[in-house]
Amino acid sequence: MEQDKKKIGLANLTMMIFTCVFGFANTTVAYDQMGYASIIWYILAALFFFLPSSLMFAEYGSALKSAKGGIYSWLKVSIGEKMAFIGTFIWLCSWVVWMVSTAAKVWIPMSAFFFGSDRTQSWNFFGLTSTQFVGILAILWMIFVTYMGSRGVDKIAKVGAVGGTFVMILSGVFIVASLIIWICNHGAMMQPIHGLHSFVASPNPQFQSGVAVVSFMVYAVFAYGGMESMGGVMDSVEKPEKTFPRALMIGMIVITVLYALMIFMWGMSTNWERVLGKENVNLGNISYALMNNVGLVLGSSLGLSHATAVLLGNLLTRFTGLAMWLAYIGSFFVMVYSPIKSFIMGSDPRLWPAKMTKLNKHDMPAFAMWMQAIVICVIIFAVSFGGSAAQQFYLILTDMSNVATSAPYLFLVGAFPFFKKIKDLDRPFVFFKTQRAANWVSAIVWLVVAIGIIFTCLQPILDHDYQTAFWTVFGPIFFGLVAWAFYANAQKRGFKTAKQEK
Repeated sequence: MEQDKKKIGLANLTMMIFTCVFGFANTTVAYDQMGYASIIWYILAALFFFLPSSLMFAEYGSALKSAKGGIYSWLKVSIGEKMAFIGTFIWLCSWVVWMVSTAAKVWIPMSAFFFGSDRTQSWNFFGLTSTQFVGILAILWMIFVTYMGSRGVDKIAKVGAVGGTFVMILSGVFIVASLIIWICNHGAMMQPIHGLHSFVASPNPQFQSGVAVVSFMVYAVFAYGGMESMGGVMDSVEKPEKTFPRALMIGMIVITVLYALMIFMWGMSTNWERVLGKENVNLGNISYALMNNVGLVLGSSLGLSHATAVLLGNLLTRFTGLAMWLAYIGSFFVMVYSPIKSFIMGSDPRLWPAKMTKLNKHDMPAFAMWMQAIVICVIIFAVSFGGSAAQQFYLILTDMSNVATSAPYLFLVGAFPFFKKIKDLDRPFVFFKTQRAANWVSAIVWLVVAIGIIFTCLQPILDHDYQTAFWTVFGPIFFGLVAWAFYANAQKRGFKTAKQEK
């Protein structure tokens, strides 16, 4: 009876899926990049990526529930140790690139909270440009977090749960404020709707070509990322063969509708040209700029004085900054050690140099964490001192993060047909009943992700923006080569050991 009580039911599993996948900032980035036209891409990504890939991960997780290596174990069983090592190393790269991106972005919510606006673009001290100075701050932040994390100071990670709650409240505040604005303006939209054209064409001049539009698929895939982490809880789900697909369908519908609704609601308060077309608005501060504008428009719609409307905008900006800042801090203190520790501990220790697998007295892979920190700091320095203005700097970071996060899905989805062919596996949850169904669905999802990645990398090349193009593809390729070198070196060391034993 006690075991039954501990099982995860439909409601709790649905909430876990929602918390794992939904992101408030995804709606602001979508509206900035594609306006109302992003809605259709989010719906397509839900149908052709989120739903089928989540069902694949559920099958992986339920059949390999005792494996400690997470996605490494999934890939190892399906396509062999070498490809599993390379694929999981690229997955680790996605978190490294996320830390590169977020280490720079974390200063924006701090500025928004303390000053009521993003002032990072005016932080040009010691003869450095604002981008360079923020880069130095990001490097110092990375060193601090790694030092604290290597000492096992993980209590700060609990701040992330508080930050997550604040972000949920923020979403609610935004929806209520938008509805009030819409009612006060008698249904008029600040971003006009010109028939169907508004839902297929972006107001953003950077997303006018076919290549750029298709590349937005990576943004949509990124918005639904994270479900692979749910595969590990399948053994704790009550009647997984029924509960998981139901929770997934409910979660998918709720998340997709909420994404579509919130993107549409940004048009109730924000005219793209007047608010987002400014040079001081970028992908790093977009959420704070939009929430500040919501406060201004809300105050104006309610007939409040201009000073009161400005104060309202300032308060919403500060609250947004606080929520995002707390969420970033909590996430950082987990991500600085969790992915690398689970990968190293879950894979064969012979694949790593001895120092990489050694845990310190705090049970942390300190050497590996500092190696990770050095790589992150070098990338931050290279990007921030590469001569980019703030807008391009945050575009590079966003594209890097999106592509790096999407690339591991090529391995996970591509390995699924091979996983289905394995005979001697206990499969408590099976959604794809036939090998043919698994092959077709895997091929479709793989193509969706691959096309999005290819077009995202191709777009800056067509625009002759070679700096953005380089950094966009840098992460997966660099880490893939490093993984290949690690594995090749491990094979050589393994052969030597085998000969000595003989």
